[in-house]
Amino acid sequence: MIVCPKCSKENQDHYKFCLGCGAELPREAAPKAFSSSTPPHGVKAASAGRIPAAAAGGGAPGSGPSLPQTQPIQQVASIPTGAPPPMAQSAAPAPSVPSMAAAPAASPPSQTPPPGAAGGSMSCPQCGHMNAANNVFCGSCGFRLGAAPVARSVPAPAPAVSGSITLTALRADGSEAGNFTLPSPNTTVGRDTGGIFAGDSYLSPRHASFRQANARLHVRDEGSLNGVYRKLLRDAPVELQANDIFRIGQEIIRFEPLNPLSPSPDGVERLGAPSKGYVGRIALIIGRDTTGNAFPVPEAGVHLGRERGDILFPEDGYVSGLHCHLAYAGGKLTLTDLGSSNGTFLRLREEVEVQNGDVLLMGQQLFRITM
Repeated sequence: MIVCPKCSKENQDHYKFCLGCGAELPREAAPKAFSSSTPPHGVKAASAGRIPAAAAGGGAPGSGPSLPQTQPIQQVASIPTGAPPPMAQSAAPAPSVPSMAAAPAASPPSQTPPPGAAGGSMSCPQCGHMNAANNVFCGSCGFRLGAAPVARSVPAPAPAVSGSITLTALRADGSEAGNFTLPSPNTTVGRDTGGIFAGDSYLSPRHASFRQANARLHVRDEGSLNGVYRKLLRDAPVELQANDIFRIGQEIIRFEPLNPLSPSPDGVERLGAPSKGYVGRIALIIGRDTTGNAFPVPEAGVHLGRERGDILFPEDGYVSGLHCHLAYAGGKLTLTDLGSSNGTFLRLREEVEVQNGDVLLMGQQLFRITM
């Protein structure tokens, strides 16, 4: 149990926020053990193992050593919490990611169970976690139960774009920082647009364009330096293509598949470490054309998180304890957000359709689309 230092209420050891006052709980307690469900291809789970040197260092991973089963990979070069990434203007920055876990702690607890409580328990409208009926705050994300749920990306039928379309900038606590209404069916936004975009030096002058056609809204990256990212829906797998880039917390990650090298023009086969059982690697982008640590991705997949998983980022406070999952099936690798507090974002590689409530990451800001 974790005792809240503010109100002295006892909370379960996996809770992040106090159920009595909503204050963030101390992190001194050891994280829960994670039992990986991703043993190496063709090798039984071992009590300890090592990552193939070739795979971890950037070459093709070997097939002999097995991935660790009880000791997760530690990301030793993670960016300190709250500090901007060392890529300045050259790669995607550390935005003020709205923490959906923020909850007011000053309001006195209500003794009346919030609407929706049934059978002695209720589902958090923010993250879906089941809480006791008398809980004031969600034990998983800290959301104040009974309050209006925060707008989320929810699948919806293609809307008829008959009214205005608004981009709402979101602060770190989830509150609104300003609005921008698209002035025409075809609009380009960026630092030169002014308004809520003017003060963000990580936005390109012409960053992204929005286009309305056939009662649908599409967004396209206009060749910006730092890209346009869309927030993934919870528990909704999205296929990753070669060299796709995604973001969790402050970590910018690129998927690089393992492709066999073709013979030389005279027919000589190229030597390389064996890669049986692996589909590729994920590499951290730490600057323009600069790659940091890399980790192999086996056919069994990997979990990423701050406290639990196969690959950990313990110094990144914006990464959830168990954040996302990479899974391989049918020759395709998919990325799934596991209900993280701050979300998983995939960089756009082409023009895509967006829906009402979708959240985009551009520069250092998050923007919610309202139709």
